[in-house]
Amino acid sequence: MKAVMILAGAGQIGMAIARRMGTGMKIIIGDKKPANAEAIAKIMNEAGFDAEPMETDLASRDSVKKLIGEAQKHGEIKMLVNAAGVSPSQASIETILKVDLYGTAVLLEEVGKVIAAGGAGVTISSQSGHRMPALTPEQDELLACTPAEELLKLDMLQPGNIRDTLHAYQMAKRCNVKRVMAEAVKWGSRGARINSISPGIIVTPLALDEFNGPRGDFYKNMFAKCPAGRPGTADEVANVAELLMSDKGAFITGSDFLVDGGATASYFYGPLKPSA
Repeated sequence: MKAVMILAGAGQIGMAIARRMGTGMKIIIGDKKPANAEAIAKIMNEAGFDAEPMETDLASRDSVKKLIGEAQKHGEIKMLVNAAGVSPSQASIETILKVDLYGTAVLLEEVGKVIAAGGAGVTISSQSGHRMPALTPEQDELLACTPAEELLKLDMLQPGNIRDTLHAYQMAKRCNVKRVMAEAVKWGSRGARINSISPGIIVTPLALDEFNGPRGDFYKNMFAKCPAGRPGTADEVANVAELLMSDKGAFITGSDFLVDGGATASYFYGPLKPSA
């Protein structure tokens, strides 16, 4: 039996983190598209890792439970990397809320029931959630603590209150950060930790979809006018994940880390600030 890592979302960021942290572990890779999971597993196995692909739909609790069940066949679950999700240019409002918001809540909840002592997880949120105006404390608490099966019934998430796919995505990512805070308390009772990372523009196939989509100029302008002056790489996100998931991060849980080259800073206090 081995220590096991669950990697949800077979993309560049998830793989970068798994390669950084998954040496000697069994890595179960779940993705909605089996071909994506198989491709990442192949790359990792050919680099000396022990990875197994699995079709997983984050929007289905049964599917998430099957992913966890498969992982448990190989040993204790010690790590979770959740890099699954869809972007505003890829999906409808309903799909974004079902996958990015509800699905993440379910995954954190279900893994939190079985995570091993000393275990750690990261979930990938987004800078986008930091640019949305603040919610009320009551709304934040609802996003953090509402049972996952009730989340999509919240008034603030009904169609009339969600303007467009970007707003849905921002709400989902705000919810991710708040869920991580609430789940950190539960994970702590098992001696485990969970944090989130909110990347900015990271060059991945998903980001390239955005660059070439209807909001492409917006994104190119964003990284051109951020302090770093460029988009980031998946390995730069993995640098932060390595701290959070290793013993060096033992006192860090329930936190969110903005890794965006300063884009959010520029949005509030620099050249990216929206004109009134």
